[in-house]
Amino acid sequence: QVQLVESGGGLVQAGASLRLSCAASGRTLSDYVMGWFRQAPGKEREFVAAIDWSGLETYYADSVKGRFTISRDNAKNSVSLQMSSLIPEDTAVYYCAADGYVATFVEGFGVMEYWGKGTLVTVSS
Repeated sequence: QVQLVESGGGLVQAGASLRLSCAASGRTLSDYVMGWFRQAPGKEREFVAAIDWSGLETYYADSVKGRFTISRDNAKNSVSLQMSSLIPEDTAVYYCAADGYVATFVEGFGVMEYWGKGTLVTVSS
């Protein structure tokens, strides 16, 4: 059974940086697209960033472009999200996800194959 476990969330001030990590277990995900979603209080879950199996293609929501950087380490079966210049609007539970298709992340097509349980990021003003 595949498990995705997020870590690195916490409380930071606006302008700070934070790095989220997601470790996968149960099978190798080196041939999967991996990425992040977030859900703010009272809002729907939204796409944040995704990275293809090779790590060469990355995709970002407009709201985080230029501030967040996604990366992966296939040897460690993991994906990370480096978040910089955080703003209060970034406050949310961040979820790691994995699927075979980029469209599942970016376009919302289909059903995501694997989800983590989430890690809370709180940005104070």
